[in-house]
Amino acid sequence: MLTVLRVHLPSEIPVVGCEITPYVLLRRPDGSISTDDVPESAPLNGYCMRYKWYRNQGDQRVAVCSVHPTEQATLQCLVCLKEKVPIAKSYHCTPRCFSDAWQHHRSLHDRAKKTVNENGTDEEEVFGRFNNSGSGSFSSGLSGVAPNLVHSPGLNNGPISIYPTTVAEKSGETWSEVGFSRTYTPTADDINHVLKFECVAIDVETRIPVGNVNTVLTSRVIPAPSPTPRRMVPVSGDLLGQLDLDGRTSSGTFSVLSYNILSDAYATSEAYSYCPTWALSWPYRRQNLLREIIGYHADILCLQEVQHDHFEEFFAPEFDKHGYQAFYKKKTSEVYGGNPNTVDGCATFFRRDRFSHVKKYEVEFNKAAQSLTDVAMAAGQKKVALSRLIKDNVALIVVLEAKFSNYGADNPGKRQLICVANTHVSVHHEHKDVKLWQVHTLLKGLEKIAVSADIPMLVCGDFDSVPGSAPHALLANGKVDPLHPDLAVDPVGILRPTNKITHQLPLVSVYSSFARMAGVSPGLEQQRRRMDASTHEPLFTNCTRDFIGTVDYIFYTADSLSVESLLELLDEENLRKNTAIPSPEWSSDHIALLAQLRCKPRIRR
Repeated sequence: MLTVLRVHLPSEIPVVGCEITPYVLLRRPDGSISTDDVPESAPLNGYCMRYKWYRNQGDQRVAVCSVHPTEQATLQCLVCLKEKVPIAKSYHCTPRCFSDAWQHHRSLHDRAKKTVNENGTDEEEVFGRFNNSGSGSFSSGLSGVAPNLVHSPGLNNGPISIYPTTVAEKSGETWSEVGFSRTYTPTADDINHVLKFECVAIDVETRIPVGNVNTVLTSRVIPAPSPTPRRMVPVSGDLLGQLDLDGRTSSGTFSVLSYNILSDAYATSEAYSYCPTWALSWPYRRQNLLREIIGYHADILCLQEVQHDHFEEFFAPEFDKHGYQAFYKKKTSEVYGGNPNTVDGCATFFRRDRFSHVKKYEVEFNKAAQSLTDVAMAAGQKKVALSRLIKDNVALIVVLEAKFSNYGADNPGKRQLICVANTHVSVHHEHKDVKLWQVHTLLKGLEKIAVSADIPMLVCGDFDSVPGSAPHALLANGKVDPLHPDLAVDPVGILRPTNKITHQLPLVSVYSSFARMAGVSPGLEQQRRRMDASTHEPLFTNCTRDFIGTVDYIFYTADSLSVESLLELLDEENLRKNTAIPSPEWSSDHIALLAQLRCKPRIRR
């Protein structure tokens, strides 16, 4: 007989839009123990599992904060009601919460007003998908709300449930059936309601349960938190060339995003104890990350720390729905000894309507280390050198052909190629020589591509190196000062002679454009305050309780590309949650970098 031994939920708090798959431990008819499902389509000895989900129809409707959904609301914005902003977004837990969220909140008013005035599109659908909005003015009052909002029609988001079955229990509670599979994705209708999961083994022929019915209750369902939208800030004089995050990109320009999304294997409660466990769960983070990344409308995406199984099962199919073609390079596994499916790597996506694929190169630094030691190391040194150099890191290089051109009518047949490198140089901070060697190896490979074709280049990724370090100096300056302290760490001699640690690519960091841009504007000055004045890099791209600093970059070849606009940087106010990420709003410990660039017209030779 089929028996249920144990049932529990993966997270203590269900979130709208985030799939719930309960853990169900079964004893099979042969006596084996397994978590594998036994559906009606594949019964075992005449038995299968039956699942049902219910929503409690009698529990009180409690308003929750739109910023901190685990907190009860005490304030409601009246302008939200007037402008028909989704009601759930009008609540805040404290005056400080409302004040801190004001920049984002007032933009909801303008977005709702603009949507109604222009095309009458349903606001809930627009806000629910992207939460990207513009700026605007404020004219509002606040009203206190009672702890229990029994008569808040706005909390009934969405249509009536398609599962109308109700069950009245002896306790007087009424439960409405909302699902009949093992997994369930809460909807807006479930906000503030308790859900109940029920599972039982049944006889396939008689449909009669065998054994006890197992049930487990959730906490109240909360809406998905919404991070403050990040706007594009123009850094060129051509205001017509800016990207408005609405999917429109002007002719001759394109946008590229670089983002370390934090592999699920590293997103542990031990490492990020300040983040609620439900916000660390992969079902929640993957939806939040997808919503954020899609909302940027970038033409090229360079993602790091993408697990192999997550790429195959989630990111590749999801981005395909949005018109992206995907390439992936998994890290090698000479050091890593865990599940091969959870090995992470680099994923590069590009919009099929903007680019076509020309060529792909894969860089395995382990192979480069093997080649180096074979040529330059004596037999006795080789083993020691390899033990230091082998780190499993990789780089993914793709050459794309643009489906737009800046060459003009006088040279219509000229192809516009773009080379994009994506890497994650993950090396222990004590191995500074290895970091520098890996970056140099990547750049020398890109030089070979540059020699073979007149092609603009982008170098994106998490380099695990702060501004001013030797790897950053090499990228930004083409060389490293012989007296740089990082060069003192070279126990196996891989950096000698140091005058050969150079490259000829005219690389410039995109975010240094904020520092170089002439003129004064409120938006530009705000971004400059979020930059390091000495290095011309952001104050941080990685922000945890243990570390805050910049390790992520997008470099471009300045002779062939120009920067038009940049995604605004975050500060402590934007992060909200104890100035550390990941958090319910931001699902990685890194922030996304995004640049819109223009291909410079080439002089016909």
